[in-house]
Amino acid sequence: MTSSEPERPEERAGTASDDEHGIDPETDHPDVAGFGYERARDELAEVVKRLEAGGLSLEDSLALWERGEALVAVCERHLAGARQRVDRALASVEQREEPDSPDGTGQ
Repeated sequence: MTSSEPERPEERAGTASDDEHGIDPETDHPDVAGFGYERARDELAEVVKRLEAGGLSLEDSLALWERGEALVAVCERHLAGARQRVDRALASVEQREEPDSPDGTGQ
């Protein structure tokens, strides 16, 4: 890394993570791992509101932040799955629309 490149958070902390957030909801927050997208999104919005409101101890803020990271991971997992489904559907449509001959007539 050159001096002009910003440090990534995982480099500053001295830990490398397996995913972008370093939070595995299955192990770190098993209570949120089974949430559907909407529930995780709604609870994440509440976490953000509580953090923005302030007034929490440092320890409580960190715990809430970590829960928010787990909720983000759950949301991202659902969104990735949705993207895969859309990509498969689009590929299926494109495959059906491909012409059988180079002139595009299908003959």
